[in-house]
Amino acid sequence: MRILMTGHLGYIGTAAVPMFQARGHEVVGLDTDLYRECTFGPAIGPAAAIENLGVDIRDATPDHLTGFDAVVHLAGLSNDPLGDIDPALTRELNTDAAVDLALAAKLAGVPRFLFSSSCSNYGAAGQDFIAEGAEFRPVTPYGRSKAAAEVELAPLADERFSPVLMRSSTAFGVSPRLRFDLVVNNLTAYAVATGDIYLKSDGSPWRAIVHIEDIARAFLAVCEAPREKVHMQAFNVGSTAENYRVIEIARMVEEVVPGSRIRFAPNAGPDPRCYRVNCDKLARTLPDARTQWTARQGVEQLYDAFSRHGVRPEEFEGPRFARAPHARSLIAAGRLTPALRWDRPQADVAEPRAA
Repeated sequence: MRILMTGHLGYIGTAAVPMFQARGHEVVGLDTDLYRECTFGPAIGPAAAIENLGVDIRDATPDHLTGFDAVVHLAGLSNDPLGDIDPALTRELNTDAAVDLALAAKLAGVPRFLFSSSCSNYGAAGQDFIAEGAEFRPVTPYGRSKAAAEVELAPLADERFSPVLMRSSTAFGVSPRLRFDLVVNNLTAYAVATGDIYLKSDGSPWRAIVHIEDIARAFLAVCEAPREKVHMQAFNVGSTAENYRVIEIARMVEEVVPGSRIRFAPNAGPDPRCYRVNCDKLARTLPDARTQWTARQGVEQLYDAFSRHGVRPEEFEGPRFARAPHARSLIAAGRLTPALRWDRPQADVAEPRAA
């Protein structure tokens, strides 16, 4: 298959590209490389070598999408802090641009469109396990933008065009474009760098978590699946067994990182984002999409990577590996406009350095 992957130079995309290539697919990217200075380790690997159309998703046209068998749409504002910077812009990028891209794909004759949605759609869902038919209760601009996109994508489905809604759990794991603004990654980084496992909430909220390679594996399985199994379907991406309270993740980190101890922020309190997710539908529908990573294995992988490469507090708390601080720093430097467009050609931007 010939697949267009938006956001191929990001946290998930850099892990997904080689997995798709290993299955014999031709992958073309579409990414403005907003995080080109956020590389963890020596290089970003195969994702850097593929063709990159290089346009902003807001500027993509049917001409850009002609000749593809599927679009894997990963690009967008990726979490709550980044979405909070400008809720209107979050809606523009995560909802309007996603729907426009899907329409362009449909007009170009692309038969399948995979939308990277989120379990944040469920928001304040409480203690019960929730499946794909659950009510949306998003509590942040990010969650609302993803939920709205799903609603607007549905009318585009017909006998020739199949949107698929991929509601990923909270991601974790090592990537060339690593993020520290994710619970498992952040708690492990804190522990390695400082000896503290620093909780900013009271640890009581539930989180469904999933390794980025398992996210990529799920997208790959959906791309390869028969149309009748995935047409206009929503899938929770992850494993039902991998739902944890934040404090349970912290204790896992404490067991893996020698000498580490749990510490709570002075203002730590409950977090309204609380949900437990049932992910059985995806594994039942597509056995190749079954997850292979556990949280414990992910913590061990992160501990090994942080121990080998080194990690400093200013990295996981600063602009390099956290999306919202990174965007703010580029805007403050005049390199990125408030609309998150490069203020000058990327060729004028310094090349990323290794961690």
